[in-house]
Amino acid sequence: MRKPSVVMKLGTWRGVQRSIFILGSFALLISIVTLSSKFYSLKSFRVTDTFCNYVNTDSQSRIDSHVKVTLETVIQKLQQELNTFRDSTTDSSSSAHLLKHSTFLADILGLIESVHESLVQNDETTQKLSNDVKDIHPLLKPKQHSDEPAEYFLIEEIRKYVKIKPNRLGKQNFMGANGTFTSIGHACFAMKTELEEYMNYDIGDICNDDWKLAQKLMVHGCDPLPRRRCFALAPKIYSKPFPIHESMWKLPDNRNVRWSQYRCKNFTCLASNSAPKGFFKCADCFNLSHHEMPRWMQQVSLDSKMNLTADFLIPEVLQIKLGEIRIGLDFSVGTGTFAARMREFNVTIVSATINLGAPFNEMIALRGLVPLYLTINQRLPFFDNTLDLIHTTRFLDGWIDFVLLDFVLYDWDRVLRPGGLLWIDSFFCVKEDLNAYLESLKMLRYKKHKWVVVPKIDKDDDREVFFSAVLEKPPRPFR
Repeated sequence: MRKPSVVMKLGTWRGVQRSIFILGSFALLISIVTLSSKFYSLKSFRVTDTFCNYVNTDSQSRIDSHVKVTLETVIQKLQQELNTFRDSTTDSSSSAHLLKHSTFLADILGLIESVHESLVQNDETTQKLSNDVKDIHPLLKPKQHSDEPAEYFLIEEIRKYVKIKPNRLGKQNFMGANGTFTSIGHACFAMKTELEEYMNYDIGDICNDDWKLAQKLMVHGCDPLPRRRCFALAPKIYSKPFPIHESMWKLPDNRNVRWSQYRCKNFTCLASNSAPKGFFKCADCFNLSHHEMPRWMQQVSLDSKMNLTADFLIPEVLQIKLGEIRIGLDFSVGTGTFAARMREFNVTIVSATINLGAPFNEMIALRGLVPLYLTINQRLPFFDNTLDLIHTTRFLDGWIDFVLLDFVLYDWDRVLRPGGLLWIDSFFCVKEDLNAYLESLKMLRYKKHKWVVVPKIDKDDDREVFFSAVLEKPPRPFR
């Protein structure tokens, strides 16, 4: 048998070199991509919050996916090339060289397959963490991009407040959460300057006299406000409140209110009919003897032509569900008179209001009642199906947007128990909007106990009307 020519050997050797060069290039590419993947993964160690190690961004996922696809392609090509080498070992003169290089390729293939296997295991671990992350706060779950609220603000107190507070024991607390996310209203980001002014203080010192700034933030959607680590400013001389049997129908001590942000500087000014008070809603609410005393106990405004009134009396409303009304909410602008009258019938009422130009919350508290400093922007802090009664007057009027009214009514429906009463007291609007507002109430499908529409007689024109109703929430036992 003739020995293979030098040309044939040289051709075979060049073919082997070409294959090795190609495979070596693939191996180099894999190394570069893998190192890039490791580099990106190391970025997670820069995150300060331990919970963020659970969060995998989409960019990292795309890199891992690209590495997997590249590895699978290289493995396939290596296997094809290795099979080709093994099939060509019939030539005895070149078998030694081919065997040597096929062994080399087999080693490379084994290393690449081990990397591929580790990536698959990493995907399984990531999937497991993704399942475990269901028990973590929703804001800690995988997200599209990093958008830390703390990075938006310059004041250190805000940055510390909005950062996630992980549990010190490294496990879920008794509430089932791995950490605490102290929230602020989304509109706080649109009022950055005002919020930073509000949070600019010395820790442990006395807070600024800035409740009016705080209320401005709340009314404009920065609600809830962040907590602060300073002491609220109190009146310079605080006297003890009057006894409960006196405080209900007596103007409080002027020394128990900080008056710096109000036009009136005492309760006598607020109760006066002539003094400019700085507000128009419930202008006579501080006049306890003449204006407030008869309210809900006797009819005050009666349309002589129609012999109708929008004023319902407390005894006749309680008679609808005799003995069943025990606790409720008054969402109005006032000084707590509705709660004071309901207390005489052994009904506990929480009064939700804000300080619109006068110390309404302080007045309610000094009368011995419970104020709830709450804006219309916020969800009611009560659990579902718990209240017997919700009453509202002088607050939800014709200014309110129809969509907002829907959200408010559905929230009220949430906290009212089945059989509870919704008392709409003297809601006023222009005639052309009346039907739209009534439709918003009708969608609740409540039982009508009282329903009346009367002209608003405090103005010369007849464009505005009053609407009052007492409605009962249905049981709704099924979906």
